[in-house]
Amino acid sequence: MAKQNELMDKAEDVADQVLRHSKHVLPHVARFCLISTFLEDGIRMWTQWGEQRDYMNISWGCGYFLGTLFVIINLIGQLGGCMMILSRQKVPIGCGILFFIIALQTIAYSILWDLKFLMRNLALAGGVLLLLAENKAEGRSLFAGLPSLGENNPKQYMQLSGRILLVLMFLTLLRFEMDFLQIVQNLVGTALIILIAIGYKTKLSALVLVVWLTCLNLYFNAFWNIPSYKPMRDFLKYDFFQTLSVVGGLLLVVAFGPGGVSMDEHKKKW
Repeated sequence: MAKQNELMDKAEDVADQVLRHSKHVLPHVARFCLISTFLEDGIRMWTQWGEQRDYMNISWGCGYFLGTLFVIINLIGQLGGCMMILSRQKVPIGCGILFFIIALQTIAYSILWDLKFLMRNLALAGGVLLLLAENKAEGRSLFAGLPSLGENNPKQYMQLSGRILLVLMFLTLLRFEMDFLQIVQNLVGTALIILIAIGYKTKLSALVLVVWLTCLNLYFNAFWNIPSYKPMRDFLKYDFFQTLSVVGGLLLVVAFGPGGVSMDEHKKKW
């Protein structure tokens, strides 16, 4: 047990070194990764305008006017929300727009009845929630000299909710097969997501999960290897950028920590 703790401490030291050298870049990379799926989908709405409109018309029988309106809302909402977040201007409004887009697409694409894609959309919402919490923290830092009366409680619970929602993405990657390597992957992955959810060794666990998810994403969702005329390319591309957004949310956890409602925070008071 002592040896395991020693290894964990060494791993945390390495993670701290990485964070120390990347602290000025990491939040920007995290934000860009997080909004990447919205950027990609917004651009898709422009380049596949007719296909998206026709899909909505066929799926819902809503007519070309409502189908076109759906495409316009997605196009302007996603690109506009992303620009607000990247420019750090009116971030809460930008996050609100992205929340609306997630809810709209969940209903429009019937994701509500597909557990795997529903969990991925919830994980995406968790990432946006962490982005909103980070912006709230920045707002508080402007008044750092003033006494706190518990105003940060909403931020802390937003961070907790964001962490819990984020790990839903990894649950969709678990495969229940009688294969030794797969069983090991499932056990290690489950341990990591539990640590992130409860906020224990959070930065280290999130960093390991970032590396793991990135490797899986590059291996399983290599859409660039699929010819552009094949439908599978669009499916893998969608999956790739959704996973990249969850990686961005985890990077926010790495950069800013788990927040007040976590075991890591309570350990400081012991």
